[in-house]
Amino acid sequence: MTTFTPYPSDALGVRHPPAPGARIVSLVPSITELLCDLGLAPQLVGRTGFCIHPRDTVAAIPKVGGTKDVNIEKIRKLAPTHVIVNIDENEKPTVDRLAEFVPHIVVTHPLVPRDNLDLARLMGGIFGVADKAEAWCAAFEHELALLRARPPGPPRTVLYCIWQDPWMSISKDTYIAAMLAELGWRIPDLGEARYPCFDWSEQLVGQLDAVLLSTEPYRFTEAHADALEKQIGIPVLLVDGEMMSWYGSRALAGLRYLRELRTMLEGGEA
Repeated sequence: MTTFTPYPSDALGVRHPPAPGARIVSLVPSITELLCDLGLAPQLVGRTGFCIHPRDTVAAIPKVGGTKDVNIEKIRKLAPTHVIVNIDENEKPTVDRLAEFVPHIVVTHPLVPRDNLDLARLMGGIFGVADKAEAWCAAFEHELALLRARPPGPPRTVLYCIWQDPWMSISKDTYIAAMLAELGWRIPDLGEARYPCFDWSEQLVGQLDAVLLSTEPYRFTEAHADALEKQIGIPVLLVDGEMMSWYGSRALAGLRYLRELRTMLEGGEA
């Protein structure tokens, strides 16, 4: 009796049959890196200008604009069989236009760290590198177990800043918030927006244990952190935005980075 294995499904529940000879355009920087690490760089025929890792490998892959300002005609000329998109990073009208001529639009939307396992298996299942994807998943599971094996620290409230002028943060339903939750850290309620604007106040600062300034999308620096710490009087740390917000390959390193981040704020060993 033959057992039927369902095709892998994406974030919208669309099942994609195996396509080991696919021509791929990735509009998601973190997934571009994952595809390269899975050995699929030769099949990547297009990527965004923000797809910068691994640097030497992506340099040879044509750019098709940014994650928001995609050049539709460039993609049309590249004749991809698959375009990888993300619900947060790519705009639906653009994706709808691509769907008019691209046979397969693969939609992704990781929300918590463990979603990286499904993401890797989705890429491996579609593009014929399931064994490499499983090896990556095993490494991810190992790092996650190490992170969760540490005794829990005291509960902390941290404000994660992604922009200034205006100041902007994150909501509790973002991937970044889920990463922070792995440390037992929570974020303040700043309203219903996914990426809320806020103003500094004594009331806000009074409920915080620390502020985290991300290196992306705004390029916060140590100088920003030092100045803000003097202004508000609580710890302000500069954090690597890629480690906190990129899923795929960088999420594996991100789990190690979380241990370092906890040490930066709480002390002790990573």
